[in-house]
Amino acid sequence: MYQCCNNWQDDIRVLKILTEMFLPHINYLALEQSFFSQVLPKTVKLFDDMMYDLSSQARELSSQNFELQVTLRNILQSMVQLLGALKGCAQHVCSLQESIVLENIHSLPSSALHVIKSTFVHCKNSDSVYSGRLHLVSDLLQALFKEAYSLQKHLMELLDMVCMNASVGEEDISDMVSVIHSVLGICSVISDMDQAFHANTWKFIIKQSLKHQSVIKSQLKHKDIIAALCEDILFAFHSCLQLAEQMTQSETQESADNKLFHKRVKLCRFFVNSLLHYTKEFLPFLSDSCCTLHQLYLQIHSKFPPSLYATMIPKAQEKEILSVFLVALDPLISQFLSFSPFVETVLGDKLDLSSELQLPQCLLLVNVMDKLPSQPENVQHLWCKRSQFSEHKSRMSLLEAIFYSFEQCSGELSLPANLPEVTSKGQAEMAVTLYQYVCVHLCTFIASFHPSLFPELDTILLNAVLNSGMITTLLAMDTWCFLARYGTAELCAHHVFIIAHLIKSCPGECYQLTNLSILLRRLLFLMDTHHQMEFIQRFSPKEAENLSLWRYISFKAFSPEFKSQIANDVTLVGIAQCKKWLNSSHTLGELESVNVALSALLTVCNSVSEALEMGQQAGVLETMSSLWTILNVKQVSNQPYLQWTLSLLLPLLGFFIQAIEPQLISQVVILQASLLKLDPPDYVLLAILDFVSSLGRIFIPQAIQEKVLPSLPCIFTLLLTDKSWLIEQHSLEAFTKFAEETNHEDIVPQCLNSEETKNKVICFLEKNRLLDETACARVDRIKEEKGVLNGHFVKVRVERERSLSTLQVCASSFKLFIDQKCKHDEQ
Repeated sequence: MYQCCNNWQDDIRVLKILTEMFLPHINYLALEQSFFSQVLPKTVKLFDDMMYDLSSQARELSSQNFELQVTLRNILQSMVQLLGALKGCAQHVCSLQESIVLENIHSLPSSALHVIKSTFVHCKNSDSVYSGRLHLVSDLLQALFKEAYSLQKHLMELLDMVCMNASVGEEDISDMVSVIHSVLGICSVISDMDQAFHANTWKFIIKQSLKHQSVIKSQLKHKDIIAALCEDILFAFHSCLQLAEQMTQSETQESADNKLFHKRVKLCRFFVNSLLHYTKEFLPFLSDSCCTLHQLYLQIHSKFPPSLYATMIPKAQEKEILSVFLVALDPLISQFLSFSPFVETVLGDKLDLSSELQLPQCLLLVNVMDKLPSQPENVQHLWCKRSQFSEHKSRMSLLEAIFYSFEQCSGELSLPANLPEVTSKGQAEMAVTLYQYVCVHLCTFIASFHPSLFPELDTILLNAVLNSGMITTLLAMDTWCFLARYGTAELCAHHVFIIAHLIKSCPGECYQLTNLSILLRRLLFLMDTHHQMEFIQRFSPKEAENLSLWRYISFKAFSPEFKSQIANDVTLVGIAQCKKWLNSSHTLGELESVNVALSALLTVCNSVSEALEMGQQAGVLETMSSLWTILNVKQVSNQPYLQWTLSLLLPLLGFFIQAIEPQLISQVVILQASLLKLDPPDYVLLAILDFVSSLGRIFIPQAIQEKVLPSLPCIFTLLLTDKSWLIEQHSLEAFTKFAEETNHEDIVPQCLNSEETKNKVICFLEKNRLLDETACARVDRIKEEKGVLNGHFVKVRVERERSLSTLQVCASSFKLFIDQKCKHDEQ
């Protein structure tokens, strides 16, 4: 071993003689053939042998083993001299020519880079390599690092002088590509060793890539370069956040901390600008890097408000970091707008994003949407049309993705999260909720929508309205109403007629039907008088088959000259339908028509009760009294159709409470008290609450007080302690209304038979929360709830994709209808 050390020292002396005495006398054109190709391979082997012996023996180093200590120090000194000799080679070449051809120094860059990387790796791992004995060789390791640093600096100066024109040979191109990839490998080693050195190394990679772009662009490993650059950006970004967070926790803004923070922010700015520059020049070659860039955007945005996962740092530091990343990342998105692989990545059907990245994805899509109006038509089509590339790879359209992504942001929507927004030109920014932010930007985008994309828009809005997520449905409805107001009266009417037909063709009760009915109710308010008249003619309220439609319509939407007539027509037809069933065999199979009629009558009462004549009011009351006689607790508890009938009769009876016979009131209250013990569905409980709250408006007659008054505390007590938050909330509202209006004040305290219920009512009246939680605790709770909800949404989506429902077929028919209408309009 020691003999080897002596041999290495001899070899180093020979190398120094060759580089110092012989090299200066060799012609530049003969350097590679006469010197570098002969000497450098042996030099690299010598270095590797020394590195192997050094690493394998370093663990045995100790202060007692003096001989080994001397040996290892001699090896390190020899390695320093070897690096110095290679540096001399680079310096000599630089002094010969202003412009260098790689062919003439072929072996030098690869040999020097190999030695440099090995040196940095050894220095980086020195703590583990020397097993706590680092202090015995630390001075020479430091000298070794400095020599490698100096060698790389001179080598980069040398390579900066390399000239490559269009006629350059394949070997030179391969050499330059190899150099860039080798320096990239060095970057990964020194990333956390020396900040300035790391930045300069990246500067060299970017500069050489762009300088020789025309000849090396197709051979560069762009994916590796982008991945490494993004990794370093994220590392620098997180280090900035970590330092800012430490400054918050220590409540200090000391100059040393600030100086270090600004230094890291400056490094971040350099990295991001380098990425922006590189992607701009090599965009056509970055199809494999789109996923990496997409993730970079999302991960950075996830650490800023209004994300639930944002890092809490001082506002000044947050603003400074934002000015670097968000300002630079925005042009990055603009660069990729017309790049199809990026579109496929962002709109991918199979995106599996964590909860942390859902809001950034939504904001990215809104950002893209804001940019599209200024883009050519083909770019708008690229983003706004769904595409199927193969049976295994498909993507959503931009609007589909926005609705889907928006649905995943349940936590930010419930908090609610706020975003800065300029509501009008010349005004200062103000905080708006995420819902308002997305809705406004969505409507603004639709206002500039290209006409050829409207069939796609109609289908997407309809599918979103039919969504199982309430907040997504609401967003689609708000957007659709904007479209109806912004568009022509004919467009609004056209949509109303289509939705009305969909409602009539809907098979049975389902959430999709509820969503469509709400949309129809809203759109009718936007129709002009002429089209309202046409609607009445198409869906005549005098026909029983149209009651299934009119039960969802607010009569307040119609002008006064139509309102009274429609209400009277619907009432007459509704009463007739109920009497028809009462005069028949009373089969449950035919009870659906009665329920539809009752629903229509309830709509009339809620919308325009003042329009009903006294005779019609009496007719409704008589019909309800007759229907009540067929109800009993056992049947209602077992038959869904009868439960539906009861849930409609109770609010109707509550509406006419002052005109109802006392005996009927007694029967209703007794049935309710008995039914509550059998755990009826929630919609029946809500109907019961509606009725019992209306009892506060009357004085219970003496004849029925013994039966009714003792039952009311039981009913309210059971409902106020219900486990469902929805029933509990409605119970509090109903009880409060009853307590404020009733003449039977002695009943009120009997309903509050426990301290818990009493406190619950008091908190409700005083608008206080039962449980106070800190802002951090609330965010943690919402994160947990969001995880549960997102899991539910995934299940719903899988089930939805497994089979097409009838309403989805309707949506396809709707798209076909719109397409045909567009073709007709074009003709």
